[in-house]
Amino acid sequence: MSHYILLHGAWEESRMWDDVSPILQQHGHTVTAIDLPGHGTNKQLGPAVTTSAYKQAVVDVIEPLDHQVILVGHSMNGALISQVAEQIPEKIERLIYVTAFLLQDGGSVLEAMQSDPEGGALPEVVFSDDQAYATLPEPALRRIGFHDIEESAIPRFLPLMAEWQATEPFMAKVELSQKNFGSVPKTYIRTGMDKMVSPTLQDTMIENWEVDAVLDLKSGHFPAFSQPEKLAELMLQAILLSLQGQNRG
Repeated sequence: MSHYILLHGAWEESRMWDDVSPILQQHGHTVTAIDLPGHGTNKQLGPAVTTSAYKQAVVDVIEPLDHQVILVGHSMNGALISQVAEQIPEKIERLIYVTAFLLQDGGSVLEAMQSDPEGGALPEVVFSDDQAYATLPEPALRRIGFHDIEESAIPRFLPLMAEWQATEPFMAKVELSQKNFGSVPKTYIRTGMDKMVSPTLQDTMIENWEVDAVLDLKSGHFPAFSQPEKLAELMLQAILLSLQGQNRG
């Protein structure tokens, strides 16, 4: 059985996976959902919320384990799982990108968002005067993020979205190599109704590196909220890809 490490995206927290984790566990897998620094129960002040802090928090969970993990990243923190794999590729069984940023070496999340004229998130983000943090107003979140979620369910999910998000992780440039990061198997879960990270940008990012499989999900940007059963099913399919790769080896 596999061990899934689940990483939330910007403004989010580990509880975003609450409807997905039990499904994976019912299939016998271990699941660890992490609150990154500054998110959920991991209280940190803005200046401490950096890509480096994010990465160290994840590495600290994975390194002591005596087995490999499947590392899953949503949205912004696709960039994070890439950087963790660059540092400890031998500990990663597979990377799963859930409508997530799969960047080229030297790229940043912000630059990718700026290159996405169809993406609706960046025009709605409100930056602080010092550019240190950003907010995504609730009306925008409902319109471009929660558009495929039942209206009656939205009050349950809104509290899982923080008011502010440190901007350093958006701006930090990734450092990735073919030797380390490039050697780790990758699956991309593409969300075809996404209004925040457009399908066009997702397709462009999928071409950045060798991806073993692209699994399509007809959902918006938060399939863990709108379609947790289908999302979990696709995450389970990734294990079959890993086993097939082992058999070929």
